[in-house]
Amino acid sequence: QVQLVESGGGLVQAGGSLRLSCAASGRSFRSYFMAWFCQAPGKEREFVAAISWSGGSTDYADSVKGRFTISRDNAKNTVYLQMNSLKPEDTAVYYCAANPRRMVTAPGNYNYWGQGTQVTVSS
Repeated sequence: QVQLVESGGGLVQAGGSLRLSCAASGRSFRSYFMAWFCQAPGKEREFVAAISWSGGSTDYADSVKGRFTISRDNAKNTVYLQMNSLKPEDTAVYYCAANPRRMVTAPGNYNYWGQGTQVTVSS
């Protein structure tokens, strides 16, 4: 089992940057595919980015390509989301998720979730 704790959210002006972190505890973190999702009020949870167990493969939602970067440090059991050029429409709660099987975009495929961290981008 994996426990996930996100941090790094906050309030930032449009055009600014934030780096989210997701610290994992439990066994075999490096064998899990990791992802970030976001959920705005009244909307469904949406895929943001994913990374393979080695960090060698990544995937991004079209809306964040070129602005966000997902990375992981298996020695620290941590996955990151560097968010640059933030827009007001990026405002949401951001969740970290883990999946032992494959790198996919559907939230239903992820077994473990963090509690989320709020990101608010002002215009």
